[in-house]
Amino acid sequence: MITLHDVIVLRARVADWKSQGKRVALVPTMGNLHSGHISLVERAKELADVVVSTIFVNPMQFGEGEDFDSYPRTLEDDQLKLEAAGNDLLFAPPVEAVYPNGKAQQTTVSVPGVSSILCGASRPRHFDGVTTVVTKLFNMVQPDVALFGEKDYQQLYIIRRMTEELSMPIDIIGCPTQRESDGLAMSSRNGYLTTEERHIAPRIYQILTSSAESIQSGMPFADVQQQALNALGEAGFSPDYFEIRDADTLLEPVESSDALVLLVAARLGSTRLIDNLRI
Repeated sequence: MITLHDVIVLRARVADWKSQGKRVALVPTMGNLHSGHISLVERAKELADVVVSTIFVNPMQFGEGEDFDSYPRTLEDDQLKLEAAGNDLLFAPPVEAVYPNGKAQQTTVSVPGVSSILCGASRPRHFDGVTTVVTKLFNMVQPDVALFGEKDYQQLYIIRRMTEELSMPIDIIGCPTQRESDGLAMSSRNGYLTTEERHIAPRIYQILTSSAESIQSGMPFADVQQQALNALGEAGFSPDYFEIRDADTLLEPVESSDALVLLVAARLGSTRLIDNLRI
């Protein structure tokens, strides 16, 4: 596996592959890789001839007081995992390569409306940081296809809209959430949980599944939402939100909604966990 840190060298390598008619897949990550990330690489290998993964802890998507400085940087371990998965190229740029004029002077990309709801309501400008860096990575790598996990459902939706509205010729593929044996969605931030919190954390998925059953049995949405918020509080979480949305728009469901998605964000100790379930 090749590891590169320079944008010019990266572009030359990708251009060479494309001149040979090869299809390029991109798997963007912030590192500290787990099995969920590796599943994206494995799926990418099925969809393209070469797979480029990126590791970049993006300062633009961290708010004041969030964990940018403490976010785990595990490059050597990540390289071993990616190589074992058959990843072809790892691009791990320094911050100055991505933001040469600094964050404050960086041109930003914003998807209005959906970036300020749900996680965007409690993390202002978070998604502007996501869409800006993903746009830059798309321009650097020029992939034919890019893969993202469905655990970050809102992020995936926003990236799909951005790609479509900016006429980017890239197929955006969402891949199923990978879970631990007890149902907890895999996340790099799970490592922040204490032993006691780790035993509690799977309740978040259990509450999602029981809420889906309540909806399917005909319980009013408002009652389902309140029941879920109560259950999260009783389990020891501090809920940020529990919402029932149209799966195709992320807006409030209407009679014509074909599918729903339940979305939850809650803190357990100092760790913010997110999860979702489509029904």
